[in-house]
Amino acid sequence: MIGIIDCGMGNIASIKNMLKKAGADSCILSEAKEVENADKLILPGVGSFDVGIGRIRDGGFDQAIFRHVEKGKPLLGICLGMQLLGCASEEGQEKGLGLIPFRSVRFRFGEDSELKIPHMGWDYIRSEGENPLTEGIDDTYRYYFVHSYHALCEKKENVLFTCEYGYEFAAGVVQGCVYGVQFHPEKSHKYGMKLLGNFIRI
Repeated sequence: MIGIIDCGMGNIASIKNMLKKAGADSCILSEAKEVENADKLILPGVGSFDVGIGRIRDGGFDQAIFRHVEKGKPLLGICLGMQLLGCASEEGQEKGLGLIPFRSVRFRFGEDSELKIPHMGWDYIRSEGENPLTEGIDDTYRYYFVHSYHALCEKKENVLFTCEYGYEFAAGVVQGCVYGVQFHPEKSHKYGMKLLGNFIRI
């Protein structure tokens, strides 16, 4: 069973519906104690970094997530949920969960750039290396993005996907059984279903 953490900051219903289409049972977790019953976890998120991490800690989900990962159970962070897996963000003052060694930084372009922030809309990604989550996903796959900050990884091996927007940035991260994607698979139709299907099979 896949548990979807509900801290009031993500597209919970859309994720649950996409998982159902991909053939997986899921349930919405509104209390931290429910996490222990999940085989896999999804941490969605939209909004600001400090508010997001605050809701996770206030609900006791941080400790439940740590215990889940310590058991080697997979975890997938989506959008802000991915950023919260890192150590910190330029968007806020609070520390992240620290499960993957990266920090989130704001897009920075030259003064003559016509690119807008946030990076919003459909964009292509590229898989970096072999991983169960990247299986069958090539550079013809595109996903829906809405974000102003992106992960800056300390180590190249933690970069799972990359994307180009002004420059190359990490669109997906990984550390052991912990995964994160900056885009929204639940809004990305058949491409999102492929990625979530891979996560189901991990």
